[in-house]
Amino acid sequence: MRLAAALSSALLTLTLIAPAALGSTPTLAAIEDEVMCTVCGVPLSMAREAPAAKRERALIQQLIASGKTEQQIKAELVATYGNAVLIEPTKKGFDLVAWLVPVVLTIAGAALLVWLLVRWRRSSPDHVAPTRVEALSESDAQLVDSALRDSD
Repeated sequence: MRLAAALSSALLTLTLIAPAALGSTPTLAAIEDEVMCTVCGVPLSMAREAPAAKRERALIQQLIASGKTEQQIKAELVATYGNAVLIEPTKKGFDLVAWLVPVVLTIAGAALLVWLLVRWRRSSPDHVAPTRVEALSESDAQLVDSALRDSD
């Protein structure tokens, strides 16, 4: 009985893990979200009626039907249309700049902000000297007292 339970458990595990290990069949919808219409300049999933988008979809469906993986399909699209077809640029060569520039600009902007705040803080006085308050004269004190009595 234990052997049967162990075997069924192992079979169930293999059934769940095997498709992920082998790589699932790509779908048109999944690839459409990762590539651009080269004419429209929008993701292929958004370019509905453009003839160029229809040609790209037809090529993708043909590649899916021939059993290509998602990476192979993307490689074929890059070979046909160039790197502009990918939504995310590759992370090597000149395309690496597209990933690094926003990071560098954010860090530089934060550093500039800190530098400006420190400089502004140093230029402003640490404290404002209190002004000297003199005692009220007798006549002024009587005027304040009468005003306070009148307001009650």
